[in-house]
Amino acid sequence: MFLPFFGRKPRLTEAQRGRLQALEGSDSAELAAELLRGPTALLQLTLPEARQVVSYMLPMRIPEGNTFIRQGDRQSTDFMVLVLEGEVTVDTIVVSRTQPMVVNVLGKGSLIGEMGLLDGEPRAASCTASSPLTCAILTRRALEELLIDDPQTTAKLMLAVSIRIAQRMRDTSDKLKRYAQLTQTMQHEINRLLPS
Repeated sequence: MFLPFFGRKPRLTEAQRGRLQALEGSDSAELAAELLRGPTALLQLTLPEARQVVSYMLPMRIPEGNTFIRQGDRQSTDFMVLVLEGEVTVDTIVVSRTQPMVVNVLGKGSLIGEMGLLDGEPRAASCTASSPLTCAILTRRALEELLIDDPQTTAKLMLAVSIRIAQRMRDTSDKLKRYAQLTQTMQHEINRLLPS
């Protein structure tokens, strides 16, 4: 599907072959590659492309209860996380609330923080390990290295991330429309019940 856009795959450099060889036999690296192209992540990548991306990622364990992304953080925006094992609670402080509200619970195969990786803007929500996490981290620096080493895979990765973000924006837009309709219906009911 992407061949007309990105052309034929160039030959791997010695450094790229070395990165991929370092992953051979690693069950967690293979799991990361499979999850990276899974339904909750980036379906558009082939398994070899996902392995290539994983070769630029760092394995990490995050203890239960550790908040690894904080809403409003402007400093630590240069990475995204692929959850290999465990669950993450996503919460945010919304208008007129002082306590965070849980907006999502994410598990195996979920990508977290990809917007910050791309734009460097403050984090939109906080993410806390609600169980011990095993994950793979892609930093902006590693993404830049991947871009230099393999621009075609990087372009496909960025397209897949963009599609994922667009889908989330459409979901958010649909939720806002439903909320507006509910608010309007409630206001009509209140107006009907209250004397003029």
